[in-house]
Amino acid sequence: MDVTTHSATRRPTRQIHVGSVAVGGDAPISVQSMTITKTADVEGTLQQIYALAAAGCDIVRCTCNEIEAAEGLAQIVPRSPIPVIADIHHQYKMALAALEAGVHGLRLNPGNIRRPEHIKSVASEARDRGVPIRIGVNAGSLDPALYDKYGGPTPEAMVESAQQEMAYFDEVGFDLIKISVKASSVPLMVEAYRQLSAVTDHPLHLGVTEAGPPPAGLVKATAGIATLLMEGIGDTIRYSLTADPVEEARAGRQLLEALGLRERKNVDLIACPSCGRAEIDVIDVAKRAMDAFGEREIPLQVAVMGCVVNGPGEAREADIGIAAGNKRGHLFVKGRNVAVVPESEMVEALVDWAEFIHEHGVEAALTRVDTTLAEREAARDRSALLDAKGADANHATERIVEIRKTVSDT
Repeated sequence: MDVTTHSATRRPTRQIHVGSVAVGGDAPISVQSMTITKTADVEGTLQQIYALAAAGCDIVRCTCNEIEAAEGLAQIVPRSPIPVIADIHHQYKMALAALEAGVHGLRLNPGNIRRPEHIKSVASEARDRGVPIRIGVNAGSLDPALYDKYGGPTPEAMVESAQQEMAYFDEVGFDLIKISVKASSVPLMVEAYRQLSAVTDHPLHLGVTEAGPPPAGLVKATAGIATLLMEGIGDTIRYSLTADPVEEARAGRQLLEALGLRERKNVDLIACPSCGRAEIDVIDVAKRAMDAFGEREIPLQVAVMGCVVNGPGEAREADIGIAAGNKRGHLFVKGRNVAVVPESEMVEALVDWAEFIHEHGVEAALTRVDTTLAEREAARDRSALLDAKGADANHATERIVEIRKTVSDT
């Protein structure tokens, strides 16, 4: 299956580096998240960073709101498996302290660090150290003067906030910049990024701020981020969820894989929504399969289908799948039946075969068993199910007669 195609050419941007991670240009779109620990808790913060990295996070942000946090960063940065960005609000000296701690990037909010001399002081120090800064505009914390000028948090106000900050940076010759214009309103966020992308070629960091807890938060964040990515806008993303940040990283990674913007890292599990034909509890089997695969790095598409009537056809392009029939599962690889297993062993069989395919390839898997026998068993179950449901379960023949009669009468 070709998962590399998407609807729009990616917008050309400059490229910067956050530590070892390239952002912008032709670099892969990166996934970010933020720790929720106190940064002064070095071990706890590192434990969370490692969990984020394992879930697919490329860059992590930690708050730096006090001297103890800056001191914690000095110990965290050299031990972190991924680049660390310091999140700064209100106190520009915390940005200077974070730079001294060795962070790989800064996030500044132009809505609450407004004095030009403070902004330029931080930019000058970052310039000398070669450390990038994200201009993190937020609809909820704009400069009051911009609220007054535009009558509220409009896309135009957000873009102007970013441009004002860039002008200060330009005065000191600093251009290692990425920008975000986040809002909790999806339409506002989308339009702000569209307008921003039209006036700058700096890389853009996408996100719907304060999206809330899943599942609603996932829907909101995906609506905004995916819309822009499919228009070719965006170079790095963050889901802002009221949840364990590992969920943010996992969601970001899954979105990029689903859009064909990053190579698949873990299992892509597809499953039917279940229906009256289902011979098993599809929801339960799919959940158990997801739990069984967990964080295993097996970049295959795995299908779980509730019956053997349409299952193999609907998931024909999957690397491996299982379709239930007559209280047993028909295992298929690339549309070819390879085994029949008891219902109780379906998930275990999926994992076993997926691991084998990942290690040895599809052809080796197909020569592993007598596919002719498995296909014969699958055909028998499909026939039995059709007989049980009836070849004309919807009484189509009678309906067609009535349809023709209705049309001829009119």
